[in-house]
Amino acid sequence: MAAANYLSSEDQFLCSICLDVFTDPVATPCGHNFCKNCITEHWNISDRCQCPLCKEAFTTRPNLKVNTFISEMVAQFRQSAQQKASSSSSEQQVFKPGEVPCDVCTGTKLKALKSCLVCLVSYCETHLDPHLTASRLKRHQLIDPVENLEGRMCTKHEKPLELFCKTDQTCVCMLCTVLDHKTHDVVPLTEEYEVKKIELGRTGAEIQQMIQKRRLKIEEIKHSVDLSEEDADTEIAEGVQVFTSLKESVERGLNELINTIKEKQKTTENQAKAFIKELEQEISELMKKSTEVEQLLHSEDHLHLLQSVQSLNIQQPPPTKDWTEVSVRPSSYEGTVVKAVVHLEKTLSEEMKKLLPESELKRVQQYAVDVTLDPDTAHPELILSDDGKQVNHGDVKKNLPDNPERFSRYCIVLGKQSFSSGRFYFEVQVKGNTDWVLGVARESINRKREITASPQKGFWTIVVIKRNDCYALADPPVRLSLKSFTQKVGVFVDYEEGLVSFYDVDAAALIYSFNGCSFTEKLFPYFGPYDGGKNSAPLIISPVRVN
Repeated sequence: MAAANYLSSEDQFLCSICLDVFTDPVATPCGHNFCKNCITEHWNISDRCQCPLCKEAFTTRPNLKVNTFISEMVAQFRQSAQQKASSSSSEQQVFKPGEVPCDVCTGTKLKALKSCLVCLVSYCETHLDPHLTASRLKRHQLIDPVENLEGRMCTKHEKPLELFCKTDQTCVCMLCTVLDHKTHDVVPLTEEYEVKKIELGRTGAEIQQMIQKRRLKIEEIKHSVDLSEEDADTEIAEGVQVFTSLKESVERGLNELINTIKEKQKTTENQAKAFIKELEQEISELMKKSTEVEQLLHSEDHLHLLQSVQSLNIQQPPPTKDWTEVSVRPSSYEGTVVKAVVHLEKTLSEEMKKLLPESELKRVQQYAVDVTLDPDTAHPELILSDDGKQVNHGDVKKNLPDNPERFSRYCIVLGKQSFSSGRFYFEVQVKGNTDWVLGVARESINRKREITASPQKGFWTIVVIKRNDCYALADPPVRLSLKSFTQKVGVFVDYEEGLVSFYDVDAAALIYSFNGCSFTEKLFPYFGPYDGGKNSAPLIISPVRVN
């Protein structure tokens, strides 16, 4: 069979069985050409003697002879292909930009295979041969081809740079070590090469680690963007639902207002129409009477006039209504819009309570964190549970170390966990407590002296006094309408957004939000049960269960 790999013009000389250039081409009676060996083997293993291309069957196996014309054409093609392949091989050795040329070649420069550090010359395959065969040249140091061989020579002594001065961190020649670097720490280039190679390996590994960390950070950022996009889509969907509902409520309120005003106006119009109709009837009767009077006034029949006056009682005007006090007063619309707005406000408030809190609470509950109480910060009168999840006020002040973290003026304890970025949420059971304070505080708050809790002082808290009065400790404090039966309070913080929100968990209602806060320090959960021992029920950090 034929040898492999020819140029694209070989297609017309390919055997359809072996897919290679013909060897001893023969033609079947149907006119198709194949390699003699290929078609013979094909018929040897086949049940029928037929053409592999057109499937024409032959009753007896044809006596095939080599097609001399095609055979000669194939031979010419093979010769041409070999010449082209040889020419291509020679061209690949020609020096190309970016490669090192042979310094010995004249005319066309061929690609150098090696450079000699003794001769300071780069050689192609042909001119390199003496260095591989001559005994005196075999001792020369050959390296992979490089440009600027002069740069590998000592400019002062014109000797190869074969050593490395560790003292001066520079490459030197043999004479340099005897003269200028006599007392220095000098090692062979190969030794320092290995050292530097190891250092570069470490550096490369560190760089790869840095690259990997940054790639992971990119993935983290992309993931954050994806999560943000999902949150945005969810928030938009919820927003559309809420505002659509509120819009419908506003439209209903507006329609009710318009209908109320129109009904008032219709009532006024109907009253006026009734009066006008009654007046027109009286006018009709009066005009009729007036006509009769006019007719009698023009009568010259004395008897007729007197009889008519008597019989018709013409001198008495027809009975009519006293219209002196009758009037149509314009409808009063004063307060109609205000009442409608008040009603709308109430409706919207109810709608918002239905639409917002539950979904909003579910959203923030996704950021639940595990919070435990820090005994090193607890006021001596506070009693903490062993698991760090409960705190209540005791009657006895314990003798504890007055460390800097401990509150000594107010009955406060902080959580162990601190937060300086992102979002976090925790829930506290306040059932049975009459007085308590909850929220977050920054790390640098005053823990020893009297303090006024406010955002300016580093506190974002709400406080309940005697179970009835509830305040957000803003500046000034804001009174809140916290329900007396509230049993569990959720605290949510978005550090970057500067938001601290409090929720009535059971009612899924927002209690209060501190907005536009500026956080620059670590934030700690903040707990305070009060009332000098009477407030026996503890504050309990509860596991978050999404409703």
